[in-house]
Amino acid sequence: MLAADVSASPPPLKQTPLHALHVARGAKMVPFAGYDMPVQYGTGVLKEHLHTRASCGLFDVSHMGQIVLRPKSGRLEDAMRALEWLVPQDILALPTGRQRYALFTNEAGGILDDLMVANFGDHLFLVVNAACKAADEAHLREHLSDACTVEPLANRALIALQGPKAESVLARFDAEIPAMKFMDAGPRRLAGGLDCFVSRSGYTGEDGFEISVPAEAAEGFAAQLLADENVLPIGLGARDSLRLEAGLSLYGHDLDPKTTPVEGALEWAIQKSRRKGGARPGGFPGADAILAQLEHGAVRRRVGLKAEGRAPVREGAALYADETSHQWIGKVTSGGFGPSLNAPVAMGYVPPSHAANGTILFAEVRGQRLRLRVAPMPFVPNTYKR
Repeated sequence: MLAADVSASPPPLKQTPLHALHVARGAKMVPFAGYDMPVQYGTGVLKEHLHTRASCGLFDVSHMGQIVLRPKSGRLEDAMRALEWLVPQDILALPTGRQRYALFTNEAGGILDDLMVANFGDHLFLVVNAACKAADEAHLREHLSDACTVEPLANRALIALQGPKAESVLARFDAEIPAMKFMDAGPRRLAGGLDCFVSRSGYTGEDGFEISVPAEAAEGFAAQLLADENVLPIGLGARDSLRLEAGLSLYGHDLDPKTTPVEGALEWAIQKSRRKGGARPGGFPGADAILAQLEHGAVRRRVGLKAEGRAPVREGAALYADETSHQWIGKVTSGGFGPSLNAPVAMGYVPPSHAANGTILFAEVRGQRLRLRVAPMPFVPNTYKR
């Protein structure tokens, strides 16, 4: 019995290559996706959020998975075709040096994970969510091993540099950085020869970059970035409020295996070539369900919500059509205070009949009905460099 109890203990938290830097800078550390991660620093979530919007924030996202897909044939087209068996996106049309948002789907059309796919010329580079990376790797091996080698990159860190001054900060390490456009991606040499993978992307709604760095060089490179007076380290708390204001979904909260891309308002991510009448329609898990919803609609939809009062509406709150009904019609999946807006914002799922912008809904919070209005997203306009 004692041995069983010991074996049932949770595994120790993993640490990213930047863990010592976080601790040295006084970060408050919390468990997240099996890692010991910084939720905030001494400046606090509010100031970190506003600093990222006004200047530049540095985020440690090394807990996320980095995976390389290489075609066994030597022809990248074969790896691209193979990946299309698992995602409803057009991977074949992805040019060298570009990346695309994609979705792993299941046979019911639900979302197993959302990810980024980049074309690096002779291979594909994938970034997947931390909580899903082991399952994603197994999924890729199970279905694509005949066509591709699947190589998880366990010895790399991932740093996100976000905000209007991110370009000028990173340009100190590579003079060609300003020429990159939103969703450009590829290998680059930074800081005097450091082999990195850089994409002009992120998850804050701001212009910025995600930089994959060799693990052994990550702390030194991050320290060089933080030496710039415009850059502050930013924790998970502000990362969440920034992505919420940007109307960006968080996997495991706004998206899950029971939610389809159409329900999640992600139709924009499914290119015409994979739809009915396209060059390569269907052929991915759950295609029948997803293509039918693209044509006829779904029974629920993710929408933006703005509270008409000051009280934040949190994840899990039930949504009602009026102040008195007993039957809820949906629920909040993400919610909190938007520092840039100085107001509460949320996202949730409701029937199409209640999904139009301007629709009044009510959320139940501590026994009270709070008035909400369905609102367009993003709540804060994005500043991507296109």
